[in-house]
Amino acid sequence: MQKITYTVKSILFFVTLTAIVSCSDDFVDIDSQDPNSEDFFNTEEEYQDALIAAYDLLQSTYINVMLGEIASDNTLAGGESATDVPGIQEIDNMTHTPVNAQLRDIWSWMYAGVNRTNYIMEFQDKTDFPGKEAVIAQTRFLRAYYYFELVKWFGDVPLAIDKRIQFGEQFDIDRTPKSAVYTLIEEDLQFAAENLPATQAEAGRITQGAARALLGKVFLFQDKFSEAATVLDQVISGPYDLVADYNMIFEQEGENNIESIFEIQYTDEEGAGFECLQCSEGNVAVGFNGIRNYSGPLFDSGFSFNLPTQEAFDAFEVDDIRRDVAILDIDAWAADTGATFVTGFKHTGYYNRKYIARQGDLNTGDANLTNPNNYRAIRFADVLLMAAEAHNRKSSSDDTQALLYLNRVRTRAQLADVSFTGAALTDAIYNERRVELVGEGHRFFDLVRTGRAAQEIDGFINGKHEVFPIPLIEIQLAGNRWEQNSGY
Repeated sequence: MQKITYTVKSILFFVTLTAIVSCSDDFVDIDSQDPNSEDFFNTEEEYQDALIAAYDLLQSTYINVMLGEIASDNTLAGGESATDVPGIQEIDNMTHTPVNAQLRDIWSWMYAGVNRTNYIMEFQDKTDFPGKEAVIAQTRFLRAYYYFELVKWFGDVPLAIDKRIQFGEQFDIDRTPKSAVYTLIEEDLQFAAENLPATQAEAGRITQGAARALLGKVFLFQDKFSEAATVLDQVISGPYDLVADYNMIFEQEGENNIESIFEIQYTDEEGAGFECLQCSEGNVAVGFNGIRNYSGPLFDSGFSFNLPTQEAFDAFEVDDIRRDVAILDIDAWAADTGATFVTGFKHTGYYNRKYIARQGDLNTGDANLTNPNNYRAIRFADVLLMAAEAHNRKSSSDDTQALLYLNRVRTRAQLADVSFTGAALTDAIYNERRVELVGEGHRFFDLVRTGRAAQEIDGFINGKHEVFPIPLIEIQLAGNRWEQNSGY
């Protein structure tokens, strides 16, 4: 199977009002619009090139994934010291502010993705060719994906539909209620589901199942449980399944397997540097998650961020085969293998084994920034557990169906079936989501959407921390017209 690659970060016409593909804050020196952009989209190849550019920003979501764990009770920031990447430390401590650099990265990079998709949509009617509906469907999925990330992180956000945000237009665009953003997301995903095939020749290309799975998740985030149950049931009907050998899911040989509904592709063939992290074709989070000054078998060194907590380790039941695949007990590993390492800040004794560097990769350039580990953005196990929750929580609850889905995940983990109903079943599904998906960036948002964040996350304030602050510089660039999120 051929693997889609994203290799077009240098296309100039995708630069937008906030320089969202640039690493500089010097807006005066930025050419905000390519003068030939109106002459593009004359052939199918040009649409495909623009689509690959829209896929490209998916690789920047490594920061979303990492911070989705660190903001939760699953992991601590770690690093070398309390001042190592202050923005990450602030999010761990729930002390983040509107000048947090990592939050600005999320805002900027996700809007880069939005603008790239809207560039295609702006010219969607310019040239016809066979299969164009599939190009537009992939584009609309990607727009929905980027907007969903923005809504999850920031709540109400500026909404642009089928047109780029050009330099100067920031003075006329207001933040849009997230309900309206969700409406566009749903429309985009429904279109994608209706116009995409069940399978793709290139691994990493969006499929009908990916569109339906993300739509189900979007419904779940809005407490539309009946709608979520219906669409997620469609995903479960095929062609996906759980991988029998859980040990292989997060290894290179396990990439793009039958459990992977949507997987973000990374490669170690093109190097990158800290001056432009979003330019890396590799999974930057893997190097950040790695073991500090490690010497030993199997793994490579990293920066010791995103450290699983003792509580997360203990959340697994006795004999759950997933625990040692998800979380590396570095002291036990060192005792068994003779490996050595240096403890970093807030050392817990644990590492996110799903996404730490393995030996033998090419790692062109900086080895910590160009790891080839794909991110399993939507797994079949996640869909089963979302569907279980939807059936359990909908007004006409179907706990029998919910139990079938939940126990299917537990059976793969070699655990006994459960037989709860009602609220006890809801809690069992929540617990299963935690241990099945630990290290994959979902925990914080699961806690927020289910109203459990304040009781689980130290420092979390209800009415404030459900969303993150709009980056101050973005408010200033919009002429100080946007209200900041409450509490910031």
